[in-house]
Amino acid sequence: MEPEGQKASLNPSAMLTSLLGRRAKLHEELRIIEKQDKIKIQTMDKEQVKVKPPDNPPLYWTEISESVSHRFHFHPDGQLSSLLFAAGLRPTPAQATAVSWILKDGMQHVGKLICSNLGARMDSEPKSWRILADVLYDLGTGLEVLSPMCPHLFLQVAGLGNFAKGMAVVAARATRLPIYSSFAKEGNLSDLFAKGEAISTLFNVVGLGAGIFLASTVCSSMQGKLVVGPVLSVLHVYSVVEEMRAAPVNTLNPQRTAMIVADFLKVGNISSPADLRYREDLLFTGRLIEDAGNVKVGRSLRKVVKPSKLQELKEIFPEEKFLLYPGSKWVDMVLENNATGEDALRGWLVAAYAAQIEKSSHVPSASALQEAYDKMNDVFSPFLSELQAKGWHTDRFLDGTGSRFAW
Repeated sequence: MEPEGQKASLNPSAMLTSLLGRRAKLHEELRIIEKQDKIKIQTMDKEQVKVKPPDNPPLYWTEISESVSHRFHFHPDGQLSSLLFAAGLRPTPAQATAVSWILKDGMQHVGKLICSNLGARMDSEPKSWRILADVLYDLGTGLEVLSPMCPHLFLQVAGLGNFAKGMAVVAARATRLPIYSSFAKEGNLSDLFAKGEAISTLFNVVGLGAGIFLASTVCSSMQGKLVVGPVLSVLHVYSVVEEMRAAPVNTLNPQRTAMIVADFLKVGNISSPADLRYREDLLFTGRLIEDAGNVKVGRSLRKVVKPSKLQELKEIFPEEKFLLYPGSKWVDMVLENNATGEDALRGWLVAAYAAQIEKSSHVPSASALQEAYDKMNDVFSPFLSELQAKGWHTDRFLDGTGSRFAW
């Protein structure tokens, strides 16, 4: 006979009952385990809420911030996040990225503010500053293109590029009006400005289309950008240089005044603004012209003459608004605060005539100056009339940031 346990195990109904019992027991154990896990999670959440944030941020968030910023090329070696954390701020990576972009764009405003202090120099040499503005703009654009290649210095490189572009924008806008005014006839300056803006807008649209075409073809890679960018920049600057050389400016500055005086003494004629436009040196604007007496204007009075000799120097031409002090290499001319272009012309003619007299007769400087002053008075009235008839504005003298004196 078989044992009783073996008979029970072979009974199908008993086996089914046993399996169902085990299943119910397993389900009950699973519910207990899930309930315990929920209690643990809730306890951990409550403890996490009660924990105060540490005074110093965890290293984990700093590393995450650096990692995210490096991936998007916005973070220079973690310095920005460190500065924000040191200032008591606890920015998220997205906030640190936003601040870096604000700093980058803010550099453009800094460039604008710095360049706005150079307005007097732009009035004196508008063509040179217009060329410099385009060079700075191309340089800034190039730095922005190169910034993704150096992710650790992205903020510095892109910020410097925006700084250069900010200076370029102010210089280009500030020099536009002096150049346009030379073409104005009968007060149509607004008409000239409107037409200039229309032409600029037209070529901006054409340039935008050309840029889209190049970006999808030749400049689709960084190597293409590095080849095409400098070529286009050189063509751009060359075009601006030729444009500025062809533009006549009818205001008196040191270089143009010296060229007018030199032509008058050499050939007896007065050059018009159109005659001088291609002869202006747009790079070395402060050059000395020997035929015009090697006059240098704008130096500080204390650098030109000693205080003990100032009264003696003023007594040479007591009724004039200029002082002349001959040196070994050049003649310094210092103007009064309210001196006009006519006063600058008078002083320049005296210096040029004195240089001619000293070279030909070898007379002392004081005697040469007095003789030159008498000669200037004889020719100045017809000289000034013809100068104004040629289109020159003699009501002001634009010497940039040159120093003047008050007597």
